[in-house]
Amino acid sequence: MYILDFERIIVEAIKLLTMFRFENSDAFYLLVLIPMAAGLWYLANNVVKKRRNIFGSPALVSRLMFGKAASLMSLIIWAFALLLLIIALANPQYGMKKEKVKVENIDIFMALDISASMNATDISPSRLEKAKRFIEQFIQSRQGDQMGLILFAGGAYLQMPLTTDYAAALLFARSATTDMAGTQGTAIGAAIDLATRSVKEENQRALVIISDGEDHDDNATDMTTKAVEKGWSVFTVGAGTAEGSFIPSINEGREEYKTDEEGNPVKSMINKELLDDIAEKGNGTSYLLENDNNVIIKDINVQLSKIHKRAVEVKSFTEYRSFYQYFLALAVILFIFEFLRSSGIIKVKSNA
Repeated sequence: MYILDFERIIVEAIKLLTMFRFENSDAFYLLVLIPMAAGLWYLANNVVKKRRNIFGSPALVSRLMFGKAASLMSLIIWAFALLLLIIALANPQYGMKKEKVKVENIDIFMALDISASMNATDISPSRLEKAKRFIEQFIQSRQGDQMGLILFAGGAYLQMPLTTDYAAALLFARSATTDMAGTQGTAIGAAIDLATRSVKEENQRALVIISDGEDHDDNATDMTTKAVEKGWSVFTVGAGTAEGSFIPSINEGREEYKTDEEGNPVKSMINKELLDDIAEKGNGTSYLLENDNNVIIKDINVQLSKIHKRAVEVKSFTEYRSFYQYFLALAVILFIFEFLRSSGIIKVKSNA
């Protein structure tokens, strides 16, 4: 079973969405106000309900006051209006003009191991989560390079082709899980082969493999040699420790440990020797994930700076048109409507 094709569709959709942007994306932190308002409404509604019961007959009081439905409608209107205001504050924009810009870059593929052993917790919070955090920081450290993402376990899957859309790269890296693997294993050789086959143009390229190195095929070093002949530099980043750890799994909602055919817990340890061998044959360097990934990233970037870069022309949006006013207008209309409704000028039928 391979990764579902709809993920490729998502990639294409993200590319189309690159013409949109939010100028002030930090405004979305204000979205926390909406659940807070809902919580306050719930608490206030309970207080009012208790006071009604003390004041008199619930049936009589409900006839004299707005019902729960009217109150809930107010909450929905205010929440939606607040959402529109936040979007307006973020200032959605649409790219109106593209210009060609010359940049120098190299092609970089990241190959992430998503085999079950990456769930081991000998490095906190787990090998996979630590590896994903490393990829995020590495992507954010690069500017102008084309980057792609390969996921591998028993087989290798092109999760994201080479692109300069770093937002898409971050999205796919963060969403990677071991459940996405169709078959188990750690086919590093297949990941290297897929990377070399995914690029047709002549250019200096780099492959960064993040894995625990528990390889279940024998062609990883052979594929590395072939990649170097095609101009690739291969780096390895080891996830795990020599002491190793048991592999957690979820069974009917309970956390257990993966077992072998005899029922004994399987302990996974990093195969640093293989990772070192791949990096050595790949004209790269081998690293181990540590608490501070910045040291590794800085050194990899120094190595990458020595690779000959290619001058390419890319199209980039230089002019954007803002659309905040439409969201602001809708929010004002909702506020006016709620004022007229709550004051009784506009009657809204309710069965409550």
